[in-house]
Amino acid sequence: MSSTSVTASLTGAQARLTTVEARLFLREPSGAFFAVLFPAVLLTVLGLVMPWADVPFDDQDPILSQINGITGYAPTVLALAVATVGLSSYPQTVAGYRGRGVLKRLSTTPVPPSRILVAQVLVNLAALLVAAVLMYVLGVTVVDVAAPAEPLVLLLAFLLTVLATFAVGSVIAALAPNAPAATAWGMTVYFVSLFFAGVWLPLPLMPDAIQTIAGWTPLGAGSEALAAAWYGQPFPTGSLLVLAAWTAVGVPVAARFFRWS
Repeated sequence: MSSTSVTASLTGAQARLTTVEARLFLREPSGAFFAVLFPAVLLTVLGLVMPWADVPFDDQDPILSQINGITGYAPTVLALAVATVGLSSYPQTVAGYRGRGVLKRLSTTPVPPSRILVAQVLVNLAALLVAAVLMYVLGVTVVDVAAPAEPLVLLLAFLLTVLATFAVGSVIAALAPNAPAATAWGMTVYFVSLFFAGVWLPLPLMPDAIQTIAGWTPLGAGSEALAAAWYGQPFPTGSLLVLAAWTAVGVPVAARFFRWS
């Protein structure tokens, strides 16, 4: 068999496995809702009911005073969407396969277990992209969220935030023996990450010491980079480098300690 035929066969197998994983994803209504719809619903509801949604985000800052409160919160909700998938649903699914022996059985077939990981990443990335688009469309059309000042920088920040968060989620998935363990570990990291991402209190309004710590965490750096791009602040070089570093460290650590059973 030629190398071209082998490549085509492997690509076809990966596509079929990814399709199966996508169907399984959609069969879990609660998981699909929180991964895809919840960010858009949250931003829209906050924009409609919160009294701060229409007032300047920070009237002491020359840039932030030019945007309303709900626009200031939009990058945080986008970071929340990434965390929900990368730190919650993704590790739980992979660890659940391990606990049920799926990965071990796959290791004895022509389809290596690594392909299920690729399929999981592809499905979750697609869910995130849909969630981001829905959030943006509803935010702009319903609650007057301003368009990003630097859309290309925003896209770069979003991709690096996804990679860094999935790197951390992959470490959890690599080590957790089953779904309950992945849930406990992942949710602990999830809620700590949400704090440093500014979910409970926007980062610009936090004390300087907390902002400094947040800038070294994957979701905190991601939120800062997303915000800088959305608000039109200077290019977030430091935050992007932090995200790249978390990705560069997390992926090989997850690969090194990954357990198939």
